[in-house]
Amino acid sequence: MAIPQSFIQELLARVDVVEVVGRYVQLKKGGANFMGLCPFHGEKSPSFSVSPAKQFFHCFGCGKNGNAIGFLMEHAGMTFVEAVKDLAQNVGLQVPEEDISPQDRERAAQQRQKQATLTDVLEKAGEAYRKHLKSSPKAIEYLKGRGLSGEIARQFGLGYAPEGWRSLASVFPDYQDPMLAESGLVIVNQEDGQDEKRYDRFRDRVMFPIRNVKGECIGFGGRVLFEGTPKYLNSPETPVFSKGRELYGLYEARNALRDVGYVLVTEGYMDVVALAQLGFPNAVATLGTACTADHVQKLFRFTDNVVFSFDGDSAGRRAARKALEGALPYATDVRSVKFLFLPAEHDPDSYIREFGKEGFAHCVTEAMPLSRFLIEVAREGCDLHTAEGRAHMASNAKPMWMALPDGALKRQLLTEVANLADLGNHELQDLWIPPAPAPANSSGRSGEYKKSSKFKPRERTQSFGPRRTRHMPQGRADHAARVLLSDMSIWEQLSTEDHNLLCDLAAPHGPLFVWLDHHHHEHGNQAWGVLREGLRGEEIEDLALRVMASAFTPILDDDGNPRPDDATPEALALEARAELRGMLNRMLIESIKMQETEAIESAKEDPTALQRYRALQARRRQLESVNPNTAET
Repeated sequence: MAIPQSFIQELLARVDVVEVVGRYVQLKKGGANFMGLCPFHGEKSPSFSVSPAKQFFHCFGCGKNGNAIGFLMEHAGMTFVEAVKDLAQNVGLQVPEEDISPQDRERAAQQRQKQATLTDVLEKAGEAYRKHLKSSPKAIEYLKGRGLSGEIARQFGLGYAPEGWRSLASVFPDYQDPMLAESGLVIVNQEDGQDEKRYDRFRDRVMFPIRNVKGECIGFGGRVLFEGTPKYLNSPETPVFSKGRELYGLYEARNALRDVGYVLVTEGYMDVVALAQLGFPNAVATLGTACTADHVQKLFRFTDNVVFSFDGDSAGRRAARKALEGALPYATDVRSVKFLFLPAEHDPDSYIREFGKEGFAHCVTEAMPLSRFLIEVAREGCDLHTAEGRAHMASNAKPMWMALPDGALKRQLLTEVANLADLGNHELQDLWIPPAPAPANSSGRSGEYKKSSKFKPRERTQSFGPRRTRHMPQGRADHAARVLLSDMSIWEQLSTEDHNLLCDLAAPHGPLFVWLDHHHHEHGNQAWGVLREGLRGEEIEDLALRVMASAFTPILDDDGNPRPDDATPEALALEARAELRGMLNRMLIESIKMQETEAIESAKEDPTALQRYRALQARRRQLESVNPNTAET
C-alpha cells in the first residue's frame, strides 16, 4: 500500500503528538514542553520530553525520538501503515491509496469492515466467557490450582466456555450469523443430504483471548480443565488471525519488554500467564505452531533481546531449531538471540516454583547464545575427528551462515566454522561464495588480478597507460549516503542510535537520511534505480545523485573499456558495511563529545544535566572500547 507523502504531511499537521503520547504516558507541563517517564526504558526521574511546538518527542536518557507516527511504531509495535491508519481514524481522515483501481479500493474497504466486525464479534464472545468463569466453580478451582490469582486472570481476560453445544446462542441474537462461523467461534457441519449442523467450537475449556498489538481480540485459545483431547484448541485462521504472525501475550507484555530489556518466548498460554504471576511479565508464546521469521521480526519491534525457552527433550530441540531458522535473518550485531533449555521434567512454571524466581533468572542469564546453538546444530551427528565429519559439519553450517545478515557476528562464525572444519577462513569462504572469474584482457588472456584484504584489484605488473580510478565520496556523510543508497537493506540493520545520528546531521545530509528513513518505512528495501525515481523533485535529489555518481565511476582497462572489480558482490557488501560501522562509531563518539560539553554547560542551571552527562560519558566509553582507535579521532 502506497500512501501519498502529501497525505502524511496533512495527517501530522492535524495530529497532536502530545495527545497521542498522552494515551500511553502520564505527562506533566514543564515550561514549553510536557515531561514524563520514558516508556522505552526504565527510569525514576522524567527525561522524556514532548514538544507541542515541534510536534516531536525526545528522551534525553535513551535517545528515542520522533513524531506521532514514530511513537506508535516504537511503542505499540505498529507498522508504518498501521500507525498512519490509526492516527487517520482518530482525526476523521480517509487514508488514500495510490495506483489502486476503484474496484480494488472497494474490496479493501469491505475487507476492513469485515475485520472490524469480526473483532467486535470476538470481543462480545470474550465478555461472555469472562462472565461464565465467575459462575463456574470448577474453572475457578482449576485456575487456583495452577497458582493463578484473580488479578492475573483479569489482566489476561481469562474466561470459561461452558459444556453446552450452543451456549453462544444465548449471547448472539442470530446463531446463524455467518460471522460466527467466519470468526471461528462456531463450527458448521453439513454432510450430504443432511441438514446443516452448527455448534460451538469451544466447550468446557478455560479461554485465553488472543489480542493483537492494538489490544483487539482476534482469536482464542482454549485449554481442557483436566483430562481430554486436544489439550489446547486454537481459533482457526481467519481474516484477522494468523498463527504464523501473532504471539500470545505480546499486547500484555509490551511495556514490560522495555522495562526488563528482553522477551521470553515460551511454548504455551499457561506458561505466559504463570510467568506473569511469578514475576516475569515479559513472556509471550507462539500459537500452537513453530516460531516463524514473522514472529521474530515482530518481537524485534519491541526489544533487541530475545530468549527462547524450550523443554530439553527432543521435541524441544526440534522447536528450537525452527526458532533458530526464523531468527537467523534478523540476528544483526546490535541484537541478541538466546536459547534456554530447561530439564525435561520442568516447564518455566514448575521450575520457578521449585528453584525460585532468582534460579530461573539465572537460567535466562546463562541461556545459550545463537552462535553457540548454530554450531551445535551444525555439528550434530558429525565426527569431527574425520575429514568426512568435518566436511559434513561445514555443509550443515553453510545455509545457516548464509541466512545471517552481514556483520561482525557473521564474520566471527565463519572463523569458528573454519577452525572446526580445519580450513582457513578464505578457503571456507571461497567454497561457500566462489570468487568471480577473472576478466579476460584484450588479448584473450586472463588478467593478473589478486584480491587483497580490501577487496580491491591489485595493480597489473605492466604499465597500461592512463586509467581512471574509483573515487570515494568526500566526507563521512557522503560515504554513509553512498553505502545506504547502494544497499538499502543496511538501514534496517542499524540501531536507533545510528538512525538518529544520521538523521540529525546538518543539511543537506540530514534531510537525505530522514527521507531515506521515511521511504524505507513506506516501501521497504528498494534498488537504487527505484530510489532514483522517488527522489525526483526532492530538495536532496542533487546530493543523492552526486554521491551515487562516484559509486559508479568505472575502472578502465588499457583499451579504455570498463573493467569489472574482481571482488564478489558479497565481499564488497561485507567491506562496505564494516567500513560504515567503523565510521558511524567515530561519528557517534564525536557527537557524544559535543553533547557532553552541552550537558556540562547546562548543569549550571539544570541539575539533571549531570545525569545526562554521566550517561553520555558511559556510552562514549563503551563505543571507544569496541574499537580503541576511535578514541583517537
